[in-house]
Amino acid sequence: MLSAIPPLTDASSIAPAAGRLLAVLSLAIDHSELAPWPIAVAQSTGPGSVAPNGGGLAFAARLVGLLGAFVLGLFEGVFIAARMAWDTWWALVLGFTITGAVQEFVSEERLTDYLGDDGWREIGYGTLFGASSSSCSFSAVATTRTLFTKGASAAASLGAFQFASTDLVLELALVVTILLGWQFAAAEIVGGLVAVAVIAVVYRRFVPKSWVERARAHARALEEIECATCGMAADPTDEATIAREFDGERRYFCCGGCRGAYDPSDDRAGVTAGPELLEADRWRSATANAIREWDMLWRDIALGFLIAGLLAALVPTAWWTALFGVGAEGTAVRSVSNVVLGAVVGAVTFLCSVGNVPFAVVLWDNGVSFGGVLAFIFADLLILPLVRTYRRYYGTRMAAVIFVAFFLAAVVAGLTVELVFGGLGLVPAHSAAGGSVSGTFTALFNVVATPILAVQLYVALEPDQRVRLGNRLAPHVAGVLYYAHKTLERIAYALEDRGLE
Repeated sequence: MLSAIPPLTDASSIAPAAGRLLAVLSLAIDHSELAPWPIAVAQSTGPGSVAPNGGGLAFAARLVGLLGAFVLGLFEGVFIAARMAWDTWWALVLGFTITGAVQEFVSEERLTDYLGDDGWREIGYGTLFGASSSSCSFSAVATTRTLFTKGASAAASLGAFQFASTDLVLELALVVTILLGWQFAAAEIVGGLVAVAVIAVVYRRFVPKSWVERARAHARALEEIECATCGMAADPTDEATIAREFDGERRYFCCGGCRGAYDPSDDRAGVTAGPELLEADRWRSATANAIREWDMLWRDIALGFLIAGLLAALVPTAWWTALFGVGAEGTAVRSVSNVVLGAVVGAVTFLCSVGNVPFAVVLWDNGVSFGGVLAFIFADLLILPLVRTYRRYYGTRMAAVIFVAFFLAAVVAGLTVELVFGGLGLVPAHSAAGGSVSGTFTALFNVVATPILAVQLYVALEPDQRVRLGNRLAPHVAGVLYYAHKTLERIAYALEDRGLE
């Protein structure tokens, strides 16, 4: 039984070999390799006799084999997830570091000044500012609401900025490049621009201004306590909500990351040049912003890796083929069905944009089309928790508009990149995706990124937290230094005894 379990192809691949574990388990129930054992026992008892409990023992043995194979599949899935996390670690640290800096040096008021109209120039600004902003879907939605209530147009804020701030950001492009390859990263950029254009057309041509103004009034009329950093709801009765006093005014934060990122002087104007770029408190706040992004996103990212690893190890290829195999290969029916299904699957995964990418690798390895994979990645703004947030912020009608606009954008963008990249011969083979960064460089980048994140975590702590952490770590650090010194001392004595200096 165990010999039927497919091993990984090689140490450099994150995809398992052909033949998935659940298929093996299903076949084992009907065609068990343990079946000859009870038959041999029955034959040994003589003609006409029946081996006592032979069938029960065989069934128990099959169950043990199935359980063992399933456990091995779980280990294989965790290994695949860990491999994906290792390959993308440095890219996440770099992306969140840059995102934190942009959030610190570019103010929302400055952004609103550029997004007041629904012309193509304002839509372009919304795309540019969004691509330079946060990759967290919930944070992007909260920031978008702030821009919209301050006067930004629906096309530039609810459309271009919100989409670009999740699907055109640096960290997403880096993770896509590492796990899927540069072709997918290029398609993500091209498809993202197409998606922004589709969303802009929907808002400019089909959404009446009265709907937009009613949604803006609905957003402004919300009477709820919000996080002072990200704008999300912060219920004072929730255990996760943190309350602090600043200049005699109580302010609330939805999580520890937002509390660490908050600076009472955040009302100061953003800067893009000059001596303020070198101020330590500015970069301290930028570091806190980066940690806030980690605090909001790490669960989604970890869950995305884990789900992708388990699906890669346990779900048979035939199941994916049955789901995405509508129409003959290479036909328009197959292309359209794949992008539509990709967007639907993306809407029900409940993962963020970066967390979707490992799942996208599984879809690609199982034969889903190039455009279908991109549509799946672009559908991260359609998940149910966000749709509920749209309804709470803007009302039912505008929430429906946002959902339809993003769904159409994902489908049209997926079809466009399928046709364009297929016509140019840039669609990679299903066995050739990923591997854009060698293992040696990945290890080097990760070694550099890990202490950078450790420093960021330390800087983001409050002063009393740093003291407590220092008190806890000091004995351990001293012990490591002491034993390192003793080890080097013994090595020096050993070399001296051998006549070496």
